[in-house]
Amino acid sequence: MSNAAATIADTVTDAQAEKLMAAARGRGPRAAAAKSKANTPAPAARVRRFDEGRPVVQITIEAAARLAPPAEKVARMVAYFNLNDPDAPSIREATEAAIVAASRELEPVLNERALAIHLQRVVGSFVGSAVSTAQFYDTKAAEARNLSSAIANEHRDEDRMGVDGGENDAARARAFAAQLGVQAFALLVAAEGAVSAYAQITGEEWKPFARSVTPQRSVARRAAAEELSCFDRD
Repeated sequence: MSNAAATIADTVTDAQAEKLMAAARGRGPRAAAAKSKANTPAPAARVRRFDEGRPVVQITIEAAARLAPPAEKVARMVAYFNLNDPDAPSIREATEAAIVAASRELEPVLNERALAIHLQRVVGSFVGSAVSTAQFYDTKAAEARNLSSAIANEHRDEDRMGVDGGENDAARARAFAAQLGVQAFALLVAAEGAVSAYAQITGEEWKPFARSVTPQRSVARRAAAEELSCFDRD
């Protein structure tokens, strides 16, 4: 051993030597901390459901009428945003006539029950489309109102003119909401025609299909319930 090595060896205490040996073998405090961190399971990622946070709207003609804009507002949207004016009576009558005509062609092949089930699904698709579009319109109309509020606020950029001199975000949001409003109104009118056709053909009022599900308890759960009944107070 050289003199320099001997000097270093003399200055290293027994405790320091043990730490150096433990670190070399991967048993030191730092190695233990790293190993503990590596073995710690990562937090499970939160799975977001597709429909989480979204209000549940029942598929009914009343729900579509509640969310879609009325005829008076649609007329203002058409005038202000230069949109095509939907011919409500024609849409309603054409939809009703088409469903009635198709049903007349199907009557020789389908019995009364089968035809009613078919019409239930057809009308349900019309009403479902009207509800979905009206709900989308309601959401975008709220966003347009939020973007267009407090125009005098200098810290907001949504209502400032675009860099190319075109529309700003608030103006685009209002135009898009207006387009959706006209579409929601037109689909609502078509759904009303479909519902009218259903009543004309079947003689009954259309109602959304509701599956009746009776939960069945397992044998173990029924047995547990019977055993727990022994402890009920009389």
